[in-house]
This record gives sequence, structure tokens and C-alpha cells, in this order.
Amino acid sequence: MTRIGIILGSTRPNRNGEQVAKWVYDIASRRGDTEFELVDLRDFPLPHLDEPLPPTMGQYQGEHTKKWAEKIGSFDGFVIVTPEYNHGTSGVLKNAIDYLYAEWNNKAVGFVSYGGVGGARAVEHLRLVVGELQMADVRQQVALSLITEFENFSVFKPGDHSVDSLNTLLDQVVAWSGALAPLRASA
Repeated sequence: MTRIGIILGSTRPNRNGEQVAKWVYDIASRRGDTEFELVDLRDFPLPHLDEPLPPTMGQYQGEHTKKWAEKIGSFDGFVIVTPEYNHGTSGVLKNAIDYLYAEWNNKAVGFVSYGGVGGARAVEHLRLVVGELQMADVRQQVALSLITEFENFSVFKPGDHSVDSLNTLLDQVVAWSGALAPLRASA
């Protein structure tokens, strides 16, 4: 069965992303064709890039890196839940992505973002990054505005249109994850 990791890309106290990631997981878990797992970056405390480059799959020195590589390597694709901070993604998410290379290759990824303009600029940045990692980013994006999808900028209240967008994103990530399976198998 296809395995998709839902990565919660913020570790801030009182983060809005936890509500969003749980919403994504709850909707995704209703599907019978795919196994989903919520991956919280708080559970993988990675110091700022302390591995020598270039990293080779399975040849990491730090135990924290080995644990992270094993987790990421276990998935066929990803949904990344990202905030937008200062027109970009969170530093902790970018650091976690940069820790690995081969474990990301030939996997699909979709983005659920939130922020003042729905996190669109954070996703623009991430699309460039994942392209370099040989990932296939799907077209559909769920962009959640802090103004319309959050009460008082803190209580997540998604509209029905967001559920429809999320289901389309999940369809695309699952389909592309399956399509890329032969490339992962040959690597």
C-alpha cells in the first residue's frame, strides 16, 4: 500500500499548523487506498545542518539524522503543511528538508499552506527546493488564509471549498506516488 507522510512544518509554540495538519490527516485517513502518517517536526529535533555533505543514503553520522532518514525513507510521497513566515517557509522545515537528499528522490509532494495570503509565497519557495531534490510536486495546492479560514487568526475553521481542494491534492499525490514507484524501485 502507498504510504504518504503528512509533515507538520512548524515547531512554534501555539502554532496554527497543528490544527491544519490534524485536519489533513483526518480527511486523508478516510481513504482506503493509502496509508497516511502525521510527522511532526517537534519529534525530530534536528540541529542546524551538522552532517557532512554530500550526504549519501544510509551513511549518516548523527543518530538524529539516521532517525529522520529512516522516517522519510519509509514514505512514497508527502503532503507538507507549511506556514508562511516573511514570504517564505519556516526555517525548521527548510532545515529538515536539507538534511537529506536521496530519501526524497522520486517521490510526490503536495502542499497545504497557511498565512496572510494563504501561504502562497512559502509554497513558491518550496516548489523550487523540492525540484532540486528530484521530487514531483503536484499542481493542486490548499492555500488557507488566516483571515478567512481562522477565527481570530488562531482557531482553524476550514470552508467546504478547502475540503474539496484537499481531496484533489490527495488524489494527485497518491497517483503520482504510484507513478513514480518504478523509479524508486530502480534507485
